[in-house]
Amino acid sequence: MIDGALDRLPRAREAIEVGIRERLHLGAQLYVSLGGEPVADAALGENRPGEPLTRDHLMLWLSSTKPVPAVAIAQLWERGLLELDDPVALHIPEFAANGKEGITLRHLLTHTGGIRMLDTGWPHRSWEEIIARICAMKPEPRWVPGQKAGYHQASSWLILGEVIRRVGGLPFSTYVRREIFEPLGMADSWIGMPTERYLEYWDAGRIGAMWNTEGEELKDHGWDSAERVTRPSPGGNGYGPLRELGRFYEMLLGRGCWRAQRILLPQTVEAFTTPHRVGMVDVTFKHVLDWGLGFIVNSIQYGAETVPYGYGHHASPRTFGHSGYRSSTGFADPEPGLAVALAFNGTPSNERHEVRIRSVLDAVYEDLGLA
Repeated sequence: MIDGALDRLPRAREAIEVGIRERLHLGAQLYVSLGGEPVADAALGENRPGEPLTRDHLMLWLSSTKPVPAVAIAQLWERGLLELDDPVALHIPEFAANGKEGITLRHLLTHTGGIRMLDTGWPHRSWEEIIARICAMKPEPRWVPGQKAGYHQASSWLILGEVIRRVGGLPFSTYVRREIFEPLGMADSWIGMPTERYLEYWDAGRIGAMWNTEGEELKDHGWDSAERVTRPSPGGNGYGPLRELGRFYEMLLGRGCWRAQRILLPQTVEAFTTPHRVGMVDVTFKHVLDWGLGFIVNSIQYGAETVPYGYGHHASPRTFGHSGYRSSTGFADPEPGLAVALAFNGTPSNERHEVRIRSVLDAVYEDLGLA
């Protein structure tokens, strides 16, 4: 079943359907626009067995969420409320504990800070407890900030969320709603939604499920629980229809503006989406990756078949965005003016996912004559 037309993307449709047949996912949402004009806004397959997936389901973005807090930091930078090379401790003094006084906002945005601790306590602990836990931690040994790179799944993004809270004057979830999502008309996008809204979406059957498809048996991750959806994780629990994540990238392609709503200045978009970390081996991914400020820039030159969180074989060198754990991606390719947001609701092995997502993204370019 398809909700929404994919007439212009027949190869992409087939690539998604192959994954459904192979049980890599039950369904997927795909949004594509070219030159600001929508090409596709569609959902294929099922949300749960026997339940169709629709364009209006709120999908879990996982780490495709990370560019949103990056844009929030960019806004505060524009307003003169912080500098990118500020020590984090300038805004969160307790963060300096145990030798972390040299870690800057730029280090966090480029994953070079050396605080990759995975057990932050989210979502079971309160925001305040999580921030205190990260502030009290020691940095990784033999890690000079800025001189070593390793993907930080959550810890640094929670700290950036706290910087946004203290400098922006609003709780993180409220800030991104007021300053980013609402001006862009992203009415159903959230990073930590109020409990009453979660219950409304749940009762309406609009919360997207996520399935572990790595083994032979389909298993529910349980990532759609109230606790995991309502408690914000700035780097990992964005929810919303993929057309809204696509709109976020249309704004960036519009040099910070979408339909007369200015979110960033053009020079700020340029500053955050050009490389700031180049040629460094990422010790988490065990692969060379280039990074902007919160955005992964196209790193296909380091291995088209091996690069993680890539954008396929046909994306231009200027492409920037972010992907989520074995399931999603959102990106902008400025050369053709292409915005893409894609989410599968199944997480197979990393190897099978990388083949799957490259096949769909390559097909999008080929369908549109951009290959």
